[in-house]
Amino acid sequence: MTAVTSPWVPRATCDASCVAAGGAPSGRPIVVAVRVAVRATLAVVLLSAVPLLAIPMPGRSHIQRGYCRLMLRALGVRITVSGGPIRNLRGVLVVSGHVSWVDIFSIGAVMPGSFVAKAEMISWPGLGVAARLMKVIPIERASLRRLPDVVGMVATRLSAGQTVVAFPEGTTWCGLAYGSFRPAMFQAAVDAGRPVQPLRLAYHHRDGTPSTVAAYVGDDTLPASIRRLVTARRTIVHVQVESLQLPGTDRRDLATRCEAAVRGGTGRPAHGHALVA
Repeated sequence: MTAVTSPWVPRATCDASCVAAGGAPSGRPIVVAVRVAVRATLAVVLLSAVPLLAIPMPGRSHIQRGYCRLMLRALGVRITVSGGPIRNLRGVLVVSGHVSWVDIFSIGAVMPGSFVAKAEMISWPGLGVAARLMKVIPIERASLRRLPDVVGMVATRLSAGQTVVAFPEGTTWCGLAYGSFRPAMFQAAVDAGRPVQPLRLAYHHRDGTPSTVAAYVGDDTLPASIRRLVTARRTIVHVQVESLQLPGTDRRDLATRCEAAVRGGTGRPAHGHALVA
């Protein structure tokens, strides 16, 4: 990851030491080799099918959900969902904590929509193509003057009835530590008069203990992150659907309410009711 030096940019205290313990391959070498080969092949097939997501067709959101679930499976990630019902509303701002580029597929498997993500993601091989076709809204974290344009674009899409996903922490954390929600992106929901859906994401090992395998922090690279995921025995991401929040008129109050919803409890998937991948 490229370091950003602008003083206003959110900074995580997480680094490589946060993920070192969870990054070693598990299992016998031959089993690991077969597992990696199968997952890598599936990932290549899925990336080659990305252009299909750009074709307008009935039930496209279901196709996007299915695609994201398959991509998670290719990476060795399973997903469980619990909490409140996912309401069939148009023009909702979805927010969650931010751990990894994998979050896009984790949320896309539950509530597909446009994502606000780092502009550098657009240049990533393979995933950059997926980002463009999933209508990612790029944000230059080092350019404060461009932030109002991004907020305006999000408000426009919300007003048009589109779902938009944003990560208000402004950077990734390891999942064991986390940052504060910045209020800027919530202004889009206030301006558009649209509700916000908080989601709580938590990554775990098979035995339920917290996992940092998916974390993308410090000087991590995309190849290293993918290698860490596909060589791990299994990673489980739990998505907790929290109560829908009305926008009100104060973005700071809205950010505080959503952060409280996302941080409430332990976030552990003790009673996930739906295994969807």
